[in-house]
Amino acid sequence: MAQTHYETLTERPNEKSLVGFISKEILQAEPFASWFQENFTAYQAHKQGLATFTHYRDSIQVLAFMGTWCDDSHFIIPRFYAMAAQAGFDEKRCVLIGVNRKKESWGDLTKTLGIINVPTLIVFRDGKEIGRVVEYGKYGQFDRELGEIIQQSFNRPR
Repeated sequence: MAQTHYETLTERPNEKSLVGFISKEILQAEPFASWFQENFTAYQAHKQGLATFTHYRDSIQVLAFMGTWCDDSHFIIPRFYAMAAQAGFDEKRCVLIGVNRKKESWGDLTKTLGIINVPTLIVFRDGKEIGRVVEYGKYGQFDRELGEIIQQSFNRPR
């Protein structure tokens, strides 16, 4: 259990890229802690998005892709974790994968799942993808779109 599940790359001077399976705890430590904490604390929920996420929190899973080098990821991923905390979402239901600047991770996972931009939050229900939010989403509010994806899934006949 002591081995890491990611590798650290230096793709540019003074910049660490984590590639592989990472966690909130890793992002809360230096050199990532300052942007993580700032954006985690700054989060103000879209009320309906948070309410929907809270209501269905035990019925969904999230697969998130981010770049530790990416400003959009710096903004959204800590806010996603703040949303998850406010919703009482079990973090074990979320897998966070770091990618390099070419949007690659281990294996061909990003290629297989069609990851083009980061962050990308893919929402699953019963093991099937029900939707994804890419970067800020279509409204510029990732949490609003996340809530809509979840709500639409539960409104559709199965």
